[in-house]
Amino acid sequence: MIQRLAGKVPSRSRAVIHDGLIYTVATSAQKSPSLYEQTRQALAAIDKTLAEAGSSKSRVLRATVYITDMSKKSEMNRAWDEWVDMANPPQRACIGVALEGDDLVEILVIAAQ
Repeated sequence: MIQRLAGKVPSRSRAVIHDGLIYTVATSAQKSPSLYEQTRQALAAIDKTLAEAGSSKSRVLRATVYITDMSKKSEMNRAWDEWVDMANPPQRACIGVALEGDDLVEILVIAAQ
């Protein structure tokens, strides 16, 4: 069975749960000019979605972080290090991309339920 958590846009789910795995993606709600702040907000959104799906950051298996400016990766790393469960760190990749609008970061997570 596939379960979908409704997103802000009718054509996009906030999360999909299948066979005990949660797939979710987040950006920041408020478009601060700071990569650090946008990363914190995106991670807070992930926390909320994981909790709604019956999981938590300690069960994150993999994260892919997309940022617009790799020269500011240290800002994202600072927010990540404050958020991550150091006893259960996930595998993580960081990729430089062009994102829509004022988004500086987008984070894709796969977690166990």
